[in-house]
Amino acid sequence: MLEIHNLHKSFADRRVLWDINLRVRRGEIYGLIGANGAGKTTLINLICNLLTPDRGSILIDGQLARRCAKAMIGIVPQENLLYGGLTCGENLSFFACLYGLQGELCQKRVYQCLQAVSLVDRVNCLAMNLSGGQQRRLSMALALLHDPPLIILDEPTTGLDIEARFELWELIQLLREQGKTLLITTHLLEEAERLCDRVGILKQGQMIAQGTLSELAQLFHGCQVLSVQVHTKDVPAVLTIGESHGFQYRHYPSRLGLASQETCLLFALPQPHHLGEIVHLFQDIEIRAISLQPVRLEHIYLELCQNSPAPLLTPDRQPTATHPHDRPKHQ
Repeated sequence: MLEIHNLHKSFADRRVLWDINLRVRRGEIYGLIGANGAGKTTLINLICNLLTPDRGSILIDGQLARRCAKAMIGIVPQENLLYGGLTCGENLSFFACLYGLQGELCQKRVYQCLQAVSLVDRVNCLAMNLSGGQQRRLSMALALLHDPPLIILDEPTTGLDIEARFELWELIQLLREQGKTLLITTHLLEEAERLCDRVGILKQGQMIAQGTLSELAQLFHGCQVLSVQVHTKDVPAVLTIGESHGFQYRHYPSRLGLASQETCLLFALPQPHHLGEIVHLFQDIEIRAISLQPVRLEHIYLELCQNSPAPLLTPDRQPTATHPHDRPKHQ
């Protein structure tokens, strides 16, 4: 559905994207992840023909993007482009006119799109009076008006509460079931794990890895991740034990904000282990918490994108683990 070949883009003397090759297959959800400044937004603007590449080509269903982007793409930008003083129905009718939809066809598409995002009962409600999740769904409806085969969602659930996020996830999966192809940018690695058939990782303007989660997991040097939470004084002993059994220490930036007297160490395990045998290794150390996790997207991402390990146990950057949860199943 979407093919990008040898794409380059610079602004003045600043290189933003370099030699990007990407293929999004028909009917799949493709996730694009990367740090701020990695080039995700620039890539989306190029696909939507809002920018012109310096080199390379972008094809949508075999056609050059610059000739078909308006008809073939529905875009849900980071910020909702809604008119707060208009109702849901009026917002959709206005944008439908921009796509050349008029009369009965316009009214039909407005109703179908409101129905698709479960907002039919809000047709006469002002957009400014919708909840954050409802406004996001209305933005989805705008992208569906002209029935495009490719939907691009830029950070679709940023700022939403948990319930609204799950509702939007269900809507995205429903669109895929209806045959739409979706390209999603996100900072939420759990979101990419749950939704995406394949994931691409951008770093400093280059695509450093892409594939299914199982394919990306082959790039992580380990088959399991061990999380050990201990008092700071016990860190040297834990590291020594881990090294003696072939565990590879991984120092990632703090995300949980543990107390200064405690730290959480992460190890990549080269061979699968049972938790019982690992607990036995640390029987002489006061363990606060210990868990075995499957290799997750966050581990792969940090492994590939972290430039260099931070100094061990610096006061403002303690290595920590995230809460483990069941790895979702992917089709």
